[in-house]
Amino acid sequence: MVRRSSGRLNPDFDTFECMKEIIIEGSRIHDIAGFYQEINRIFMKDEDWQLGQTLDGFNDLLYGGFGLLKSEEPVTLIWKDFALSKAALGFEVTRQYYLSKIAPDSPFDKPYFRRQLADLEAGHGKTYFDIIMEIIAEHPNIRLIEK
Repeated sequence: MVRRSSGRLNPDFDTFECMKEIIIEGSRIHDIAGFYQEINRIFMKDEDWQLGQTLDGFNDLLYGGFGLLKSEEPVTLIWKDFALSKAALGFEVTRQYYLSKIAPDSPFDKPYFRRQLADLEAGHGKTYFDIIMEIIAEHPNIRLIEK
């Protein structure tokens, strides 16, 4: 869901402006595929193509230029059922993601993903959800509100 908030002060951007509000329905996210289905439902609804299931693609989407974001405009991203999404994209989903990357027929950098898997299993690696949060944080034009 996308709304525009009119004329309010946004402390993250120190400006009085009309900001686009984007709502992620976290209750729709049960796994990695569900995350991208939700992202495509919101950000790509007016496009004739869909974003693939890649973190790089998600990062590119947040820069704008295609989909809902036409530029690096200030956006408030409201993530409903944040805790549900965090759990859904947690340890086990991430573990399966890394295992798929190191499968014998995988074209990916297996040593890199083996290290990521080892870190995760040792308790100090990042979950898929953690990586998504890092990507969002890299975009200063996006203000995340957890609900």
